[in-house]
Amino acid sequence: MKMAIVNPAALAEPRGYSNGILVQGGSLLFVAGQIGWDRERRIVSDDFAEQFAQALENVIAVVRHAGGDAVSITALRIYVVDKKEYFDRLKNVGAAYRQLMGKHYPAMTLVEVSALAEDMAKVEIEAMAVVPDAPKNE
Repeated sequence: MKMAIVNPAALAEPRGYSNGILVQGGSLLFVAGQIGWDRERRIVSDDFAEQFAQALENVIAVVRHAGGDAVSITALRIYVVDKKEYFDRLKNVGAAYRQLMGKHYPAMTLVEVSALAEDMAKVEIEAMAVVPDAPKNE
């Protein structure tokens, strides 16, 4: 499986994301929106950055279960109920991101929404990833 970052010179240079990711080989995985809760469906904290970190950990857990890892993620959609809170906590969000994703920056979108399905959730992260194809039995 090969991945190439696509950042055309005609666009502004991205910071903290890539404009596109081109993938050859592998299987496409769509990860449902994940929020900052644990396996017992308890929101881990009222803190935005801690919810972000848990939601991203949950995304990565799905990707790993499918045979990939953090660098297999090609796109993230981040839904927040308060974009001001996101930007106010960006230093901590960035630290959590780098701890989990390293210097891997997939294509990303940030969307402010009026509410999420879980009332206490402040952030929900949806992802696409490309994971290695399972070996074929011969």
